[in-house]
Amino acid sequence: MKSLKKQRRIQIIAVAIVALVASTALIGYAMRDGINFFRAPSQIMAEPPAPNEVFRIGGLVEEGSLKRGEGQTIRFNVTDGGASVPVTYAGVLPDLFEENQGMVGQGRYIDGVFEATEILAKHDETYMPKEVVDALKAQGVYQEPDS
Repeated sequence: MKSLKKQRRIQIIAVAIVALVASTALIGYAMRDGINFFRAPSQIMAEPPAPNEVFRIGGLVEEGSLKRGEGQTIRFNVTDGGASVPVTYAGVLPDLFEENQGMVGQGRYIDGVFEATEILAKHDETYMPKEVVDALKAQGVYQEPDS
């Protein structure tokens, strides 16, 4: 009788382990396209990513670089104080998007230009994404907002 209980317990543990491994594999498979890494302009210029890699870029919109083209195409540069990356975006910009303010964009870096598919701007006067603040601090250009 004891060996039957022991055998049943081992079977239950084995099934639980297989289920755990299978669920972990499925979660990883589902998230493979949903994970976007953040990069600062200096990191992109030092080590350009592959054209097929989707990632996020963040920094300040460089003063004097915002240019609206034909149709809805917008061109501007994103900087972290150490490097600038040209960005193109076809779409409507957020209301709070402006020069010399923090932004995060998602897209691909193709032929020296970041082609954004999504642009996020600050939420209010003092908000800036943590990744952007960290990148600006690393370059020594971050200034604490006035409270």
